[in-house]
Amino acid sequence: MSYSDAFLRDILTRTRCIAVVGVSTNPVRPSYFVARYLGLKGLRVIPVNPGHAGKDLFGEVIRADLSEVPAEVDMVDVFRRSEAVPEIAEQALTHLPNLATFWMQIGVEHAAAAQRLEARGVDVVMNRCPKIEYQRLFGELRMGGFSTGIISSKL
Repeated sequence: MSYSDAFLRDILTRTRCIAVVGVSTNPVRPSYFVARYLGLKGLRVIPVNPGHAGKDLFGEVIRADLSEVPAEVDMVDVFRRSEAVPEIAEQALTHLPNLATFWMQIGVEHAAAAQRLEARGVDVVMNRCPKIEYQRLFGELRMGGFSTGIISSKL
């Protein structure tokens, strides 16, 4: 799976509301700090986790599944095993009229679900992290000493 920087940059700049499926309430878990980071970048983050439904996280009520999230969600970020992806994809296609992107985290892939989503006009990213891609594409990794290949006058 190869995604152009322009494709990823377009997704990350157009997205406004993201449902994070499988988010944890534990601040040391990757799903927690990715969701928190995206919220700090100005995205509305809707947490989705049936085990924590009804609790509050990042100023939002945690939803049990995608049937409970607001219609304005335009991206779903999946922190679940690959086997769970088809059901999540079906929920997204059924309940999210504004869905533009379905993103699967590092280690999460499902080709058949991706084909179904793409056939319905949804952009799909597999085996990537939006936090890492955001930092790489917008120059934030430089501050950690990583060479991003991006030349900028920002310090």
